[in-house]
Amino acid sequence: MTASPETRTDLELEALYRDLAAVDLRPLWTITEQLLTPTPQPRAVPWLWSAATMKPLARRAIELVPVERGGERRVLSLQNPGLGGRPYAAGTLWGAIQCLGPRETAPAHRHTPGAVRWVLEGEGVWTTVDGDACDMHPGDLVLTPSWNWHDHVNGGDSEMFWFDGLDLPMIEALDAVFFEQYPGPGENQPAPAEHNVSERAHPPGTRYVRGAVDGPLTPAPSPLLVYRWADTAAELDRLAADSDEPVTTLEYVNPTTGASVLPTLGCSVLRVRAGGHGPAVRRSGNAVFVAFQGAGSTVIDGQRFHWGPGDMFVAPSWSAVEHAADEESVLFLLTDAPVLRALGIHREQVLPGPQTVTGTFTPR
Repeated sequence: MTASPETRTDLELEALYRDLAAVDLRPLWTITEQLLTPTPQPRAVPWLWSAATMKPLARRAIELVPVERGGERRVLSLQNPGLGGRPYAAGTLWGAIQCLGPRETAPAHRHTPGAVRWVLEGEGVWTTVDGDACDMHPGDLVLTPSWNWHDHVNGGDSEMFWFDGLDLPMIEALDAVFFEQYPGPGENQPAPAEHNVSERAHPPGTRYVRGAVDGPLTPAPSPLLVYRWADTAAELDRLAADSDEPVTTLEYVNPTTGASVLPTLGCSVLRVRAGGHGPAVRRSGNAVFVAFQGAGSTVIDGQRFHWGPGDMFVAPSWSAVEHAADEESVLFLLTDAPVLRALGIHREQVLPGPQTVTGTFTPR
């Protein structure tokens, strides 16, 4: 019995697919819809990690886990449940809480991923970045650009907690991660004679832009390594006095170029007025938020996330995000926007009205 033309074609097509698979080839026509989606389809999901859960665990880690060569850092990374066990807050961003106990020192090392530190609480700690010891206080932003030596020293008698943000997942995806321990002598860089050299070399001036950096600019790490909360708060006050907007946003910038502080990472602060309710906005690229002051809530794709000081939450690419505050509040924001701007693929959409809330997130 002779096979029909249709059956013969089906058998030949199955044979083609087997032969393609045998030599590690994939026919695009069978996977186009998976690869070229109408909108971004991040694997990461909106999530929140509460300070009430993280800080007691961090304090237990201070008691049980020494900071020394080998362990390198006492860090609790934000592990997004959508990423299959990867220790990342989102597909392109690492977020974490780092803690340092009294009189402790975290050894010096360097790596190609760039990093930022946003101080949550504590005093007496400094981060030395390529020889410049940057004193750290709550609300300060400290940069450790790619391949800069850096170590952390607690010269005081109290613990310190800060948020760590890195582009590690992005650099890993580019197969460009390099890491090196400080060669010595000793585990740390030599104690500098002076602290905060970069801060004195770049006096107050153009350190912020309202909203966000406009378009791609020359990508280079900021030579200013520490941005003080007192300066940031003063700029927020100045802008708030001239506007009745519910949310005021400042992006930290390289004072010499006006670009984002690092080529791969953008950092901003958002002040939400008491009773303020911002618009719902979608942006391409991932975002990690850290609540610093006040209390409020953020709706992400219809789910409400309540937050207070020290809480951290993530909004994956193209999520609809809108903030509201019960009292005047401040959020720190870390994004991968500089990369998207540089590649010409950054996109933003303001939605016509508030989202319909379909549920409220319950932290673990």
